[in-house]
Amino acid sequence: MKMTIAEFAKLEAPVPVVVHSLDMALYQVTLQIDGGEHLLAEDSGRPLRSRNLVSLLELLSRLPVASAVLRQRSAYDEMVGQPLRDGDNALELPLVLPEVEQASLH
Repeated sequence: MKMTIAEFAKLEAPVPVVVHSLDMALYQVTLQIDGGEHLLAEDSGRPLRSRNLVSLLELLSRLPVASAVLRQRSAYDEMVGQPLRDGDNALELPLVLPEVEQASLH
């Protein structure tokens, strides 16, 4: 399921977000809403992707974000011929959103 930036901005309660590290400096965002994941999309409907983590965090700091983590899944086991693991090998790191001036929100 997708949610546009404009729809996200209208949410009354802040929600947790996950910034996915997809590739060398390519990021995508999902929102954790009611036990499900919603892909954050541009207002055109295209999935929001960024090659600049700082600018992405600046955007998120203007939206109703309860918490944010950076998630990266490693392809190491596959690259060295290890068998698939039973568990998820995702690494999650907490992110701190930059402070924004209230005047810039209007």
